[in-house]
Amino acid sequence: MDNAKTVWNIDTTHSEINFKVKHMMISTVTGSFEKFDGKVEASNDDFKNGNFSFSAEIDSVNTNNKDRDNHLKSDEFFGAENNPKLTFKSKSFDGNKMIGDLTIKGVTKEVELETEYNGTAVDPYGQTKAGFEFEGQINRKDFGLTWNAVTEAGSVVVSDKVKLIASLQFVKQ
Repeated sequence: MDNAKTVWNIDTTHSEINFKVKHMMISTVTGSFEKFDGKVEASNDDFKNGNFSFSAEIDSVNTNNKDRDNHLKSDEFFGAENNPKLTFKSKSFDGNKMIGDLTIKGVTKEVELETEYNGTAVDPYGQTKAGFEFEGQINRKDFGLTWNAVTEAGSVVVSDKVKLIASLQFVKQ
């Protein structure tokens, strides 16, 4: 068989893209992007060397606090008006690690994501689905998300380190 690629689209109903960041270095705030899209093009069943890509709409950021979400959308953080999406495009995937380019606020950096392939199954409607967990860490300042403040006690309000966690299910097309 030639290297025919199979396309798998993200099943947004069964997927989530989350991030976690320390607040005042004592607690963790979790947020998510509610609107996102993506796909994989793979030529084999284990998805190795497949091409993964996704994008998330910055306006869909949700941390369960409207004021904080509006602050995140502002130019002090994501600058949603001029940079409506964040994007990721894989460069390599060996089955455990994915390396790719993450673009946030117009800045592209290479990131590494630990990857767990959870397998493939056929749902009750006859659709073939594949599940993945991705996890990685970025420094938000690398992407120009530099806002911060310091408490009276000298604690930084928002950590520079941001953990990215994506649980994605893909549907074979």
